[in-house]
Formats: sequence, C-alpha cells, structure tokens
Amino acid sequence: MQRLAAAWIPAMLAAFALSALMTWLAIGYARRRKLIDEPGMRRSHAEPTPRGGGIGLVIAVLACACVPALFLAGVSRLAAPALLLAVAIVAAVGWIDDHRGLPARARFAAHCLAALVLLLPVIVPLILFPAVFEQRFHVPAAIVWPGLALVVLAIVWFVNLHNFMDGIDGLLAAQAIFVFAALMVLCLRAGEPHAGEIGVFATATLGFLPFNFPRARIFMGDVGSGVLGLLVAVAVLWQMSAQATALMSGIILCSAFVTDATCTLVSRMLHGRRWYSAHREHLYQWLVRSGFSHAGVVALYMGWNLVIVVPVVAWINQPEPPMPYAPATFTPGFGAAAGIYLVGIACWLAGKRWCLRAAQQRGAHAAA
Repeated sequence: MQRLAAAWIPAMLAAFALSALMTWLAIGYARRRKLIDEPGMRRSHAEPTPRGGGIGLVIAVLACACVPALFLAGVSRLAAPALLLAVAIVAAVGWIDDHRGLPARARFAAHCLAALVLLLPVIVPLILFPAVFEQRFHVPAAIVWPGLALVVLAIVWFVNLHNFMDGIDGLLAAQAIFVFAALMVLCLRAGEPHAGEIGVFATATLGFLPFNFPRARIFMGDVGSGVLGLLVAVAVLWQMSAQATALMSGIILCSAFVTDATCTLVSRMLHGRRWYSAHREHLYQWLVRSGFSHAGVVALYMGWNLVIVVPVVAWINQPEPPMPYAPATFTPGFGAAAGIYLVGIACWLAGKRWCLRAAQQRGAHAAA
C-alpha cells in the first residue's frame, strides 16, 4: 500500500501544479473570448465572472492519470484507453457548450456514449466470450446486460447532477475533493490499484479550488463539472469493485449532491416544470437566496459530510469479527445507505421549507 501511494505522489503533485497553471491561463482566455457568466435571476452570483476554468483540471487529469495509466502493468488493455476517451468525450461536449451552447439531446447522447465507452472493458468480453465471462464471474449474461444499462444511466446521471450542483463558489470542487480523498483512503486500505489515480483526481481538483473559492475568479463551466461527475462515478465504481471495502461506501459519500439534485429534479417534474432548463431551485441555491453566503453553504454541505457521512462510512468499513478459520468480512452497507438517504431527504424537505419562509421575509424579489 505504501509503495502504491509513493508511486503516485509525483503524479499527484504534478496534477495540482498543472491544474493551477492551466486554470490561471483559462481566466485570460475566457476574458479574451468573452466567455462571461452575467448575473441574473437564475444565477447565484452578483458579478460578471469568466467560465470554463475546469479545462485546467481536465488537462491535469488526462496528463497525470489517464495517459500514465496506458503504460501501467496489470491494467486492462481496454480500461485505460476507455477512461481517456470517455473523459475526452465529456470534456469536448462541455467545452463546446461553454462556448456556444448545445441542445440538451446532443449533450445527453454524448454522455451516454461516454458511459458506454467507459464500460467497454466489460461489454467487449461479454459479447465476444459470454461463456468465459459467465464462468469467471459466476453471473449469467442475461442478468449482466440489465445491470450494465442501469450503470450507464447512473454514470449519465452523475455527469449531469454534478453540472446542476455547480452553481455557487467552491461547492462542486470542495465536494469532489472530499469524495475523492475518502475513496482514495478506502481503496488504499483495500489495496485497490486505482487508488493513486483517484488521488490525482483529488489534487487536480484542488489545483482549481483557489481560483473558485472563497470568491470565484472563474467558474468551472460544463467542461469541468461534467468531467468531475464522470470521474466521481468512475472512482465509486473502482471502490465498489474493491472487495475489502463496504460496497455502498461511495454511494454514501456522494449523498449530499445526489440527494439535493435528485429531490430537486423530482420536485420540478412533479410540478410540471422543464427539469433540464436553468433554474435556482436546488437547496444550496435557496440557502443563498435566504441569506447564507456561498462559503456558509459550502460549510453546511461539508458539515453533513464530516459529521454524518464520515462516521457512517467508517462504521460500515470496520471488519466484522471473523468466524474461526475465516477471513474478516465487511458489511455491504445497504441499510446504512438507505438510512443516510432517508435522513438526507428529510433534511432537504425541512431545509426547503425553511428557505421559502426566510426568502419571503427578505422580500418578494428574493422569493421570486
């Protein structure tokens, strides 16, 4: 484990430096190209701010994680190229959308394609050698295909929900760093070989953070938020494949964003609104409209992570007392995940009601 961590430390440091450099350069580029987000009723910032700074962390991840993985021994011949291509697809779509906009259908199709590319290491052997696949993994192919479809939808949802949650200074970057750091620790403990790459994801995001928090000099843009969503999904899948970790750990670690984005989406659909259009109905946006500063909202979400999520994840990853002559096992954590999300939904509902009352007290303009 120590050798694995030490081997990736230079790449992690390089990712931090490269991300910071490219983000700084992106500020000047965005100003020259007039890629500026103006304040408005559907936005939570008060000053014109450049966008597209996420290109810095994308370049850092590609250069310091995806490309080196192509040459690592023991890595599937398809896995590393699939990750690189999937990141490139999501980044390209986001970059175009930041510059001139893309229809929602085009973005959705590209995200589905990226998810399929990411799963090629499973799909290709399943198609070419179904009998060998079933014998190796002891799972009938008839069950695998519906499962893969669900995974594709989950990856696409992660890409988009992280884009939806990128609306105030520092929130997305801070959340991603937390999730990556926690998953890296779990994977290191389990000897998961992708732990170093997750560390690169974390430091690349950390290189962007000073330019976006506590006061944003540049926004991440779709190029960064979409790729971060994809990388979080990838890191969760890697953690779930590590047998010495509780299966649901990554799902619990993502609970703050998944709960807010999903509850908001369901609420908008139930009220007959266009869920894919720009809006300010996420809980974090209502908290800002109710008087919280951006830093204060980030602190609330990090409080949930540190006070609620971390103890639960630590608890479900404690080895159970082994039976005589049997190895220690870990609980999958399904019950803990269900409990966390039920509490999260209750907090979302209570928080939304409180924000509505607070916003009304601040005036009709704030509540509109």
